[in-house]
Amino acid sequence: MTSEARLDITDPAVYANGIPHAAFTQLRHDEPIAKRMYADKPYWAVTRYRDLLTVTRDAFTYSSAKDFVNLWDLTDEAKEVRRSIIETDPPAHVRLRRLGMPAFTGHRVRSYEDATRAITIDVLQQALEKRDIDVVQAISAPIPIRVIVDILGVPATDTDFMVQLSDELVDGVDLPADAYGNVTPLELLPFNSPASHALFEYAKNIGDQRRSDPHDDLVSTLVHSKVDGDQLTENEFANMFQVLVFAGNETTRTAISNGIQQFMQHPDQLELLYQRPELVENAVEEIIRYATPVIHMRRTTTRDTELAGVSIAAGDKVVIWYASANFDETVFENPLKFDISRPVRPKQLAFGAQGPHHCLGAPLARLEIRVLLEELVRLRIKFTANGEVVRTRSNFVNGIMKLPATISI
Repeated sequence: MTSEARLDITDPAVYANGIPHAAFTQLRHDEPIAKRMYADKPYWAVTRYRDLLTVTRDAFTYSSAKDFVNLWDLTDEAKEVRRSIIETDPPAHVRLRRLGMPAFTGHRVRSYEDATRAITIDVLQQALEKRDIDVVQAISAPIPIRVIVDILGVPATDTDFMVQLSDELVDGVDLPADAYGNVTPLELLPFNSPASHALFEYAKNIGDQRRSDPHDDLVSTLVHSKVDGDQLTENEFANMFQVLVFAGNETTRTAISNGIQQFMQHPDQLELLYQRPELVENAVEEIIRYATPVIHMRRTTTRDTELAGVSIAAGDKVVIWYASANFDETVFENPLKFDISRPVRPKQLAFGAQGPHHCLGAPLARLEIRVLLEELVRLRIKFTANGEVVRTRSNFVNGIMKLPATISI
């Protein structure tokens, strides 16, 4: 067995320099359904594109609800408290999607474009004035969080607080257990963080406000939306708010950061975009593919099954590695090459891939990245590396914490 095949792909340290492509390539070739260990317990690593699709499309066999989507195991009490739309299966999942869908219809998402463009222009102008910037802090972070809080209806004065909470969740900031007035045991909180308690409480408060005083915003849409007389409970709304703030912020931030890093490393691709702006849609999909913001998700089998000729028992942990499937050489030609002219089909598998758990907010993420690219084209912005890149120490989010650059036109 090669050193790459022996690499522990669950170890956050192996992502210090980005996705460990050699290890995943070896697994796809030699052991695409591989039995590995995490915390002294076995799991199945699914690394090929077509096998990952099989798992994501079959929620009956591969459950998100049974033991949640984390690598680690949770108590029944923790699962009951933490459960959101991500950790449900049909029919409960279908119900939550139907209640959340009015906020993300094609018409609704198109209505967010003007606000998204105004925010993007403002962010880029401020970055250009500074010239020497950290791309993450100057561009990647402020655009998605400002967009999501704007359309949710969160007051602009609370934007920094939303950024702070999201950062504390994903970066694993070591907060006191009682931070933000938290009294809930940490094992019952998402990310084991009191920041999730603060986000939940904020959601409940703004939800209560919009129930009695509706505005033209996403929170009002969600708390008042009814399908066949059914609507979100207070806790269901608060959990969905948390998902929207975290996922709507972090995944798009990660995609933008990785995309700009690739443009810095391959300026010919940015120049190609400027020469051929009709490639914007292709570039959006290539950025998402190459970034693969969420590295993996876990499922649990509900019955004995077989995947790619491998027998998997009921109750087994199955981990699907988007960070591998999006670079499957049998699907994507020269997959390690960042190529904005790459065809949009076959589809990249980020944002929950295909199947019932495809991300509700994916159209919004695509809108934000598209608008940013269109503004880069309009201004002919150039990025030059200007320091050491620091990546997020995580096996879940393919993030960049610091991306120094000089920006100019």
